[in-house]
Amino acid sequence: MPFQSNKVELIGWYGGDEAHALSAWTSTTRDLTEEKKSRISSLLRMLAENGHETPFEKSSLHFLVTVDTASHIHLLKHRVGVSINGESARYKELRDDKYLLPSDWSLEEQAKYIAFMEDALMRYHDTLDRLVKSGVDRKRAKESARFYLPYGNQVTMDVMFNWRSFNHFLGLRMKPDAQKEIREIAESMLQLVIDIPDCPFRHTLDAFGHK
Repeated sequence: MPFQSNKVELIGWYGGDEAHALSAWTSTTRDLTEEKKSRISSLLRMLAENGHETPFEKSSLHFLVTVDTASHIHLLKHRVGVSINGESARYKELRDDKYLLPSDWSLEEQAKYIAFMEDALMRYHDTLDRLVKSGVDRKRAKESARFYLPYGNQVTMDVMFNWRSFNHFLGLRMKPDAQKEIREIAESMLQLVIDIPDCPFRHTLDAFGHK
């Protein structure tokens, strides 16, 4: 079925607690003794509590997400310390039809929405074909036919944060008043980081109050 939930996958990461601590210690010495390792947790907590956050830019978290267009826009608004690439209906025809089905709607509302989305996607593909057959350049046909695509349409995105930008994202998008869909994406991202084997970010997570 083309309708589905949004999806989040952690496809890579770099750094962690030691990278953050070493960055902070660069001003004195980067020698990492056992005694200094024992102080990483308290150091990171002190940095976070006092707003000394540049050391937390020395790591990265790399996600692959499939999200509705509204959530796509929410992600694009995070421009500092975030790298994003994604599917573009300007450069390709989105043949793999997929769209978000709101989970908190009644079955009646979901049925109406599915009918609308199926019609919109059909119009998108049919219009692209008609434009090309009528002589419109295919590039222009693709970029203009996408006007039929509604906010529920999903695209796949490649998103990379440094830790500082990731924490900023979580602070905004996990608030109770954030839109349900982007809040669920943020929660899924955080859980994936927590679940990294022998989590290299455990002291950093604790320093910023993420459990």
